[in-house]
Amino acid sequence: MSLSISVFGLGYVGSVTAACFANVGHRVIGVDVSPAKVEAMGAGRSPIVEARMSELLAEAHKAGLLSATTDASIAVADSDLSFVCVGTPSLRSGKLDLGYVERVIREIGAAIKKKNAHHVIVLRSTVLPGTTESLVIPAAEQASGLRAGVDFTVCYNPEFMREGSAVADFHQPPYTILGAQDPRHLIQLRELYRTVAGPVFETSISVAEMVKYVCNAFHAVKVGFANEVGTLCKTLGVDTDAVTKIYTSDTKLNISPAYLSPGFAFGGSCLPKDLRALAHKAKELDLGLPLLESVLPSNVEHVDRAVDAVLRTKKRKIAFLGLSFKAGTDDLRESPQVQVIKRLLGEGCQVKVWDRDVSLGRLAGSNRQYIEEVIPHIGSLLSSDVVNSGEVVVIATKVEKERLMRAVKSEQVVIDLVNLDPANRPIVAGTYQGICW
Repeated sequence: MSLSISVFGLGYVGSVTAACFANVGHRVIGVDVSPAKVEAMGAGRSPIVEARMSELLAEAHKAGLLSATTDASIAVADSDLSFVCVGTPSLRSGKLDLGYVERVIREIGAAIKKKNAHHVIVLRSTVLPGTTESLVIPAAEQASGLRAGVDFTVCYNPEFMREGSAVADFHQPPYTILGAQDPRHLIQLRELYRTVAGPVFETSISVAEMVKYVCNAFHAVKVGFANEVGTLCKTLGVDTDAVTKIYTSDTKLNISPAYLSPGFAFGGSCLPKDLRALAHKAKELDLGLPLLESVLPSNVEHVDRAVDAVLRTKKRKIAFLGLSFKAGTDDLRESPQVQVIKRLLGEGCQVKVWDRDVSLGRLAGSNRQYIEEVIPHIGSLLSSDVVNSGEVVVIATKVEKERLMRAVKSEQVVIDLVNLDPANRPIVAGTYQGICW
């Protein structure tokens, strides 16, 4: 089914969006305040320098599928959907400047007021979570005098295009995200993206807004990580390319969803020790590696959140499920669970601990030495039946749902530190909460 689309903002995102939709047979109207950009697109020429854009726009223009205007009311009147692709630059404070978005939304709202047909507004500009529902929808309602979700709909559809490969990225994105207040609002967007490869996620507007930021932030972390690792390798005289080739070949852990689900702090005998060693060596080499140096402080903050979550309940009897740093092991070295328990004891809490894999009698070597030095009276805290003794149940390891359902009482507060799979969470009448989900 061919749709009529107006695209507001003819920069990189808007121009590529317009060209690619026209390329698959939709009728597209480009809209911009710049007469030069409008003239270029209206003539089938690309307003931007980007691979394949000149070819796509020329073909779309020849087929009669592409036009452009500076008049928002004309564009809205002649289209079913309006994509908003204007910039959201930073102010000096770092705050987003949403002036362009608001102005365009009000122009679209005023144009919708004159239409008899239902119209769909699709925001593609990168905005912080909550912006669409707190700014865009109210502005459109105010300008149109109509009701969102009834007389018109607003959706959020972030883009994942890179300059230099934007056309290829449009047609083969990692995924397509369609955010709406109601799945029924996505009927036309589903049809529009039917020809685009990859998985499609339909979700709330705020989730769609947030995913875009999470992706960009993670990309920045990866760049910073790679650069700091490369700097360290070069200074140590290690072959950076060889190191990179090997660690990026691992698709089970390094390049995968592993470790990317929010949960509790990391621990054990490797990650904390290795990060400290890298930071120390960097100092010896007089290198500043702020990203690597910030990882352990971030981990400590996460432990603090867990302690605060328990203390905020104002309850003192704590049943703690999980002691080792990772389920399926009895390794207690640098276990964040041990750190939380130690802090709670220091705050006067009464703590009882259960861990299926930990028996004090079996602990040996550096593992036993660590406990004797850090929390020597842990033996008195271990018990096979701890849940009944607690006002607060802290889940700090993977536990079977059946065990939890049998043990947890309705009046208890349950704090889940490990982000149990929803299917394995106990159904409780009381409070069930996480620390980062």
